[in-house]
Amino acid sequence: MFSDFAKIYIKAGDGGRGAVTFHREKYIAAGGPDGGDGGRGGNVVFVADSNVNTLMDFRYKRKYIAESGENGRDAKRNGKNGRDLEINVPVGTLIREEKTNLVLCDLKVDKQRFVAAKGGTGGWGNTHFATATRQTPKFAKSGTPGEEYDVTLELKMIADVGLLGFPNVGKSTFLSIISDARPKIANYHFTTLSPNLGMVDLGDGHGFVVADIPGIIEGAHEGVGLGHAFLRHVERTRLLLHIVDVSGSEGRDPVEDFLTIHRELRLYSEKLAEKPQIILANKADIPGFEENYYIFKEKMEDMGYPVFPISAATKRGIPQVLQYTWKRLAEIPKDMGDENYEMYDPALYAQKEGITVKQEGEMFVVEGLPVQKLVGSTNFDDYESLQYFQRSLIRMGVIRMLQEAGVQEGDTVRMYGIEFDFIL
Repeated sequence: MFSDFAKIYIKAGDGGRGAVTFHREKYIAAGGPDGGDGGRGGNVVFVADSNVNTLMDFRYKRKYIAESGENGRDAKRNGKNGRDLEINVPVGTLIREEKTNLVLCDLKVDKQRFVAAKGGTGGWGNTHFATATRQTPKFAKSGTPGEEYDVTLELKMIADVGLLGFPNVGKSTFLSIISDARPKIANYHFTTLSPNLGMVDLGDGHGFVVADIPGIIEGAHEGVGLGHAFLRHVERTRLLLHIVDVSGSEGRDPVEDFLTIHRELRLYSEKLAEKPQIILANKADIPGFEENYYIFKEKMEDMGYPVFPISAATKRGIPQVLQYTWKRLAEIPKDMGDENYEMYDPALYAQKEGITVKQEGEMFVVEGLPVQKLVGSTNFDDYESLQYFQRSLIRMGVIRMLQEAGVQEGDTVRMYGIEFDFIL
């Protein structure tokens, strides 16, 4: 089964906690603090892999969590960094942050790597907090949490040429003849339920990649039939080969068929409809083709499209089509299929970085990543650590925000599982 869309949850590893330890050695009464730092959490890294063709694996596994950093130890020994988690995806995968639908990365090149979620930093051990007046700090910092996202993966095939046309016009047969692809072929509508890629080898190192896009029908731009699920695969092609059944064997009007598909392209994307097209008048081996062909050819050329009569069944006219296609590709810039996406900016959209104060009944709740880090690094049983906590709340502006929210002396304040009475 082909799969070109998936939703998954990714989380980088948390940073390890700094250690609270003191040097102990014979004949040394007060060795001082020697707590090591916590290790960095592992990153979540997406890797474009040409050997992966679908997003099917993500239907069965939806959570990807990297390894956390180890906690610091005594003797100033730092914790081990967490291992990065690498996730292999097909070349052409677009990664979006689900809440905003903005793009994190577009993996277009084999072996391209992208760090989608960064691991948390390790917390400082108590060694860092020793001063002339605080010689035995009994607190350390916890590591910061790793970044986490719900992301959508969207596969857009990377191909030079896209095959368009109504179902059962001969696209799969044409692809099987010109390339190494082996699509399913039969004489009924919607034989192809997933895109097929094929490599065309013209010799002398020349060639191009062709994608057979499943049959597009009227209303596809609104999701009718296979709709959006496969129109996205045409977006990155540089040239379109539009195959039309001109024989009239099914009682269809070839001109109307062409106009219907072209209209769907335009309704889906103006840029898509402006791509260069070559019209392939197929089924030249069927009686009645010649009469329809000349009428069809005249109308298509009046619209500015080159037309080639072919027979996918007998291979008539196919060599000429391939040579002309190669010639046209040489004239089209390779960046023609590139899109301009609005990129995800963590500084603008990661609201968890901010600090919020809200009143819930008679209690004031303080939230935000900086506060979460502070609470995690505080030893509330140690007087010096508690003083550090109070000074940090003032420095971060939390006390001011509480006062602006209307807190009164004696009111209860809650921060990530810690509750205390507000006393100014």
